[in-house]
Parts: sequence; C-alpha cells; structure tokens
Amino acid sequence: MYKKLIRPLLFQFDSESVHDFILNRLDHNGAFLSYFKKSFQVNDPILNQSIFNRHFPNPIGLAAGFDKYAKAIPAWNYLGFGFAEIGTVTGQEQSGNERPRLFRLKKDQALINRFGFNNAGALKTSTALELWKIKNLLHAIPLGINIGKTKVVELEKAKEDYLLSFETLWTYGDYFVVNVSSPNTPNLRELQDKSFLTDIIQILTESNSRLSKISGQLPKPILVKIAPDLNLSQIDDVLQVIESTKISGIVATNTTIERNNLRSDPHLSKEAGGLSGKPLKKRSTEIVRHIYASTQGKILIIGVGGIFTGDDAFEKIKAGASLLQIYTGFIYEGPMVCKKINKRLIELVKRDGFKNITAVVGKE
Repeated sequence: MYKKLIRPLLFQFDSESVHDFILNRLDHNGAFLSYFKKSFQVNDPILNQSIFNRHFPNPIGLAAGFDKYAKAIPAWNYLGFGFAEIGTVTGQEQSGNERPRLFRLKKDQALINRFGFNNAGALKTSTALELWKIKNLLHAIPLGINIGKTKVVELEKAKEDYLLSFETLWTYGDYFVVNVSSPNTPNLRELQDKSFLTDIIQILTESNSRLSKISGQLPKPILVKIAPDLNLSQIDDVLQVIESTKISGIVATNTTIERNNLRSDPHLSKEAGGLSGKPLKKRSTEIVRHIYASTQGKILIIGVGGIFTGDDAFEKIKAGASLLQIYTGFIYEGPMVCKKINKRLIELVKRDGFKNITAVVGKE
C-alpha cells in the first residue's frame, strides 16, 4: 500500500515539508501508534544484542538527521527500530541552510540534503529530552545523540562547542556520536584530521570520566562518524585516533559528495549537499569491511548507507557492522521497513546456520 498509494502521493509535495508533516504526526499521535506496535515490531531472540551495556532488540536503528529536534522519541520503538539516534545537535541553536535543502532522486532511490545542522541547540534539546524522560518514554530502546559543530564557531574552538553539547546532553544519551563528516557545514570535514579529531575526543573523554564519577553512572560510549569520501589512509588515521583514545566505535558512513553513475535528472543530481541511499551502498560497505579487517573486529561499527532490504542489512553485518542505521531506506520503503528487514534477517541467519545475529558479524 505504501509504495503504490501513499508514497506517490507524498512524493508530489516538497521533500522537507513531507518530512516535517510526518514528524509532527508521529509526535502528536505517538500514543495512538503504540496500540499498533505489534504490527511493526519483530521480537525474536535471534536479533537481540547486548552492546554498551544496553539491550538492543534488533540491529536496525534510525540514523541521525531524521529526528533532529527529538520530536518523536517513542515512535521509533513503536515502528520497530532497535535503537534511534537524534540530532545532529550543536552547541548553539541554528536554522541551517536556506530551503529547498532536501531533494529526492527517485530514479536512483537516493536523497541529497544540505540541511546544515538545523536544530534547537543543546539546551533546548535537553529540555525536550527531559520531558520524554518525565513521561518514562525516553529509553524504550537505546538512544544515541549525534553532536556537531555550530556553524559560526571557528575550527580552532570546535572542541569547546562539542564539549558544550556533550555535557548538556550527557545524562540523556545511551551513546554519543561525534559528527565530523557532514558536507553541509563549511570546513567541518577538516575535523577528521588526526590532530583536530584527537583534541575533540580527548576533551570529551576527560569530561566523560568526570561526569561518570560525579553521577555514579558508567561512562557514555563515544563514537565517531566518518565520511565515505575519505581514502583508506585517512580512514586508518581516524582508526588510530579511536584506538589511542579508547573510544567505543565508529559510524560508517555519512553522506557522500560524489555523484557517480546517477540516473536522475543531471540538474537535480548536481544539487549541492550530501548524497544518501542506494548509490552509497557499495562504498559504505567497503569501508565497513576495511575497518573490521584493519582492527580485527575490535572496534564496534555502526553501518549506514544504502540499506533498503534484509539482504542489504545482512551484507553489511557480514562485512563487520554490529549495528545498522537507515534513513533514505525508511523514506522509500515506508513504515514497515524495519519489520521487513528484521524478518528477512532472521531467515538469512537460519539459512546460513548461525545461532544469532551477533555470530554473523564479520563472517563473510
């Protein structure tokens, strides 16, 4: 029904307007949606994992960028996601780039976005999360918080900006992702440089340890999100930073600035911004594979990019990803996508003789 009736209707309208409409509906109708959660969820111990001392009911998560304002936290559990990541959140509130800034490449089953980290800022986001916490709706599934640099903050002061977001939101996240790879904030990707990245991670890990001692809670897992446009040498530099600072993992990958072999209208495909969806699938999987091999599987990988089906998901898990995230696949496949992917994953795990999804990781 979604692909034949609902999607064609939604795709008649501006991409971001539809996005906002859906989020508002999920926000206002979350309680109603809870009555139908069994229609979307797949509950099978084959898919369960214990990661970051948290229970992940399945490996399919909502990628950052969809729920930037933490509007629909309960809905992601009801729709069958195993975890969700909000943001990107910056130290200061910002409106992002001018509209239009989200484009559908339907022939490629892809999106181009140049949002520019539009978000409410760390303080207002913490207020939104506190309200969900009061309602006991914050942690039905693990919650990740993706943090980035405020546009007006100079690169040399980036670490303080990341620190502001991290400390403001620390109590609410089950894990944090340091986003240094969006193509839509000027010069942000320079923060993937070994020196810049080390400084950012070190100040966050020091704060993490301090906040852990004060609160009596365990330190929060910290991961880094990288671009698919890095070469292998640059990726290895990032891995060295991760290993030396002993943070928890890596998210591979963000959107790409490449525009190779696209079938959509050239004027549309040349829009500035990051490309996501099926064209990113091969490259992101190659990077997951490289990271897993280079680290002998010692660094946790969240795989992102071009996941539309259970077979896509299984391929990335076999390449080395323990967890996965979807964004574009959710838009093109609709609200049943998690159920479809998870049911297919169960079939593939059984077909190939594995005990559970954890046993599949890195087993190409």
